[in-house]
Amino acid sequence: MKFIKSVFAEMKAVTWPTARQTRRDTFTVIMTSIIFAIYFAAVDWVINIIFQAFLY
Repeated sequence: MKFIKSVFAEMKAVTWPTARQTRRDTFTVIMTSIIFAIYFAAVDWVINIIFQAFLY
């Protein structure tokens, strides 16, 4: 029971982000994911071309 009370007390002390902050952070995560996906796709494409030139 003490644990539950301490959880509720801790949750009241939490500073929750605003909707604007949440949207900004979500946008940042999505854009970073897209940038990394493009980067890794480009690197994979270049490595594939190199392997095809020397191995096939």
